Amino acid sequence: MADRYLEVVEPDDNVATALRELEAGETVAVAVGDEERTVEVSEDVVFGHKIAIEDIADGETITKYGKSIGNATEDIPAGTWVHVHNVESNYGRGDLADGEQTAAVSE
Repeated sequence: MADRYLEVVEPDDNVATALRELEAGETVAVAVGDEERTVEVSEDVVFGHKIAIEDIADGETITKYGKSIGNATEDIPAGTWVHVHNVESNYGRGDLADGEQTAAVSE
């Protein structure tokens, strides 16, 4: 059964939001659309932060809420904490976002 404290909004998202503290070494089940994924947490993730639910390559788009929120600045294996140390955000940066993303930020 999926952990109700890991939130994935859209099936295309490659990160989940931790609605509880996650500890390195624990295994969590994440509901992603109609499927469930099992992810081993590789490092502590604090409440409200993101965790990769699949491997994300350096330069790949980080997708949350079905929208691009930035790009990986290094390879991010599944189970890794996703934050400013490994993501360059484009949230609110019209110079990096396409028209659809810019519209979403201004809504």
